[in-house]
Amino acid sequence: MSLSTDAQRNTGAYIGVACALVGSIAFSTKTIIVKLAYLHGVDVLTLLALRMLFALPLFLAMAWWAGAAHLSFRDWLGVIALGFIGYYVGSYLDLAGLQYISAGMGRLILYLFPTVVVIMSALFLKQPIRKRHIISLALSYGGIALVFNEEIKLGEHLNLMLLGAALVFASAISVAIYMIAGSRYVQKIGSTRFTAYAATSASFFVIAHFMALHGPSHLAVPHDVYVLALIMAVFSTVMPLWLMAESMKRLGANQTALIGCVGPLSTMVFGQLFLGERITLIQLLGAGLVLAGVLIISLKPQSTKPS
Repeated sequence: MSLSTDAQRNTGAYIGVACALVGSIAFSTKTIIVKLAYLHGVDVLTLLALRMLFALPLFLAMAWWAGAAHLSFRDWLGVIALGFIGYYVGSYLDLAGLQYISAGMGRLILYLFPTVVVIMSALFLKQPIRKRHIISLALSYGGIALVFNEEIKLGEHLNLMLLGAALVFASAISVAIYMIAGSRYVQKIGSTRFTAYAATSASFFVIAHFMALHGPSHLAVPHDVYVLALIMAVFSTVMPLWLMAESMKRLGANQTALIGCVGPLSTMVFGQLFLGERITLIQLLGAGLVLAGVLIISLKPQSTKPS
């Protein structure tokens, strides 16, 4: 009986690792797909609307599969507001910023959101900043500075790079707000329900925004854009959300975060393969510093004391 239980645990762990690995790599392809779509002349709002139109039925299916949640009217407003901030505003800013910076740099900047969580928690929730937080911030933002400086040397336009970096960092702030404020809803209704409800509400915001500014005629885009948007909706949005949730259930947040570090690195590799983006040793060093800094925050000490 014991051997059977151990075998089941090992199998569950292997499945969790596979889910985290595939989910992280799938998430990382989003920036590549966005950059490829821009080559066809599609604008930010149209691409985002197509992504949400394709993803919406899957979000609704996820909500149905998770089952109904009993929330007060105020809680529903909170979930909808967080969907607006995290999936609508955050996604729009991310896609807008990727017009001006490389896929690899965009993914690294977005990956800074755990450091933003620490800063915002200190400012607004009065949570203390520990020594490991300071080390993490120094490593993460020092790494971004290295990558940024290297990309300037590779011939990028400084003003456009600054704009792109600012937009993606604003997206990271949106994600941080979503994570901080959404934690109570995750505890109350579970991560799958919360994600499904928030993403569904964001889809309606995006579609309404698109219809108000553009209208249905702007959905007439090259066939390749439809294919890219469908791939982004299914394989870079909904599927990895489910895979990462499964990984956290089987492995816990710490191990999932550790495996998730493959994401930004795979983005850099895909950027070189599909977009021709150069990778230098300095960029790899900067990426390593960012990931090390994020891990220091993400991998919480195994202690009952608050950190």
